[in-house]
Amino acid sequence: MIDPDALNVWCEDRLVGYLWRNPVGAIGFRYEPDWIDTGGFAISWSLPLTTEDFSTQDNVAHRFFANLLPEGGVREHIVRDLKIPNTDFDLLRAIGGECAGALSILSVERHPSADQSYRPLPGKELAQLIARRGQIYAAWPKDKRPRLSLAGAQDKCPVLIRDDHYFLPEGEAPSSHILKFELADYRHLPAYETFTSHLAGQIGLPVVDIELHSIEKRFYAQIERYDRVWDAGSGTGGEVQRLHQEDFCQALGYGFEKKYQDSGGPSFATCYRLLQDASTDPAIDTQNLLRWQIFNVLAGNSDGHAKNLSILYLPNGEIRLSPFYDLVCTRAIERIDYHLAFGIGGQRDPGQITTKHWKSLAEECDVGSRFLIRLVEETATSLLEQIGQTKALFEEQYGDYPSLQRIERIVTQQCRRAT
Repeated sequence: MIDPDALNVWCEDRLVGYLWRNPVGAIGFRYEPDWIDTGGFAISWSLPLTTEDFSTQDNVAHRFFANLLPEGGVREHIVRDLKIPNTDFDLLRAIGGECAGALSILSVERHPSADQSYRPLPGKELAQLIARRGQIYAAWPKDKRPRLSLAGAQDKCPVLIRDDHYFLPEGEAPSSHILKFELADYRHLPAYETFTSHLAGQIGLPVVDIELHSIEKRFYAQIERYDRVWDAGSGTGGEVQRLHQEDFCQALGYGFEKKYQDSGGPSFATCYRLLQDASTDPAIDTQNLLRWQIFNVLAGNSDGHAKNLSILYLPNGEIRLSPFYDLVCTRAIERIDYHLAFGIGGQRDPGQITTKHWKSLAEECDVGSRFLIRLVEETATSLLEQIGQTKALFEEQYGDYPSLQRIERIVTQQCRRAT
């Protein structure tokens, strides 16, 4: 008899472990012994390899797996479309086949499919998908329904792109890109994210590959997944392989509701120390993390929280900070809180941060204050040099976009304050 309150966790065709829930919905996890014995990796910094159960009492496993799920209104749409109970366990069972990272979560009677199946998205269907902002479950036949889960509160949809053609993964087939859409109140969001990411890349930060596209007068951002790679040497003619990753909430054992420091989540210094311990190249990765936080302050990204940072587990055994993603100048958007997700020396108002606050952050991270101040000054100088050129390149590629002037004004003001 199949246990309705049990799920299997897979990495490709290898069984990693098991999930179960208690009568009140708390989720436990146990590694499969063969996964441990044959060189399997710990799927999270917070879930080390052990033969002991991660029980339903301590909630550490529950928090890790719940962090794979959508949040807020996106989650509510999926629950309504699929007509399932709004619980983490039921959502994992319904849409956990293709998540961030390398894990697939399936019912105990299912095994990962050996065939990767995709449904073509010709122009008309792609336009409909964009118009629905990626809400796919009500529109697809149940037997071919994709099982896609992306964390976060923003509408987004994983797709496969091969030779400039779009496909929707069926079952638990892996995707290669993520599409992010305009919102009713935030129409410029795809353009702002594309531009802010390009600006970060222009000053040398490692960022995701993101492009702005439009169809039937609707813009969307197209982001290449850093946790997916094509078969070696095959280009887009082969198959997509998953790389494992986890965000900093997962690695540190926090639930997604605590992704902001002000909500009881980790501080920047806590994230910095995690990277010192976890990264196989901490000198490079911790410096990039510092530069990311400096960029957030200077470029007006107040939404740089713990779920917008991830650790990537590479096939050669290295553990590295992932490329930066979800970079948006949120201060250019009305009605979004301008306070920083991570405080700088206790200060969350970006307009009030002074050298004193940067020195305090340096002390919290145990780095030299002179070193950090120099990074701030270098980043500000580089942004002032690149902001105009990046805007020109963006508009050369995508056409005039007058709203970018808001970002240019905010970045220039913040950088001049910092220098």
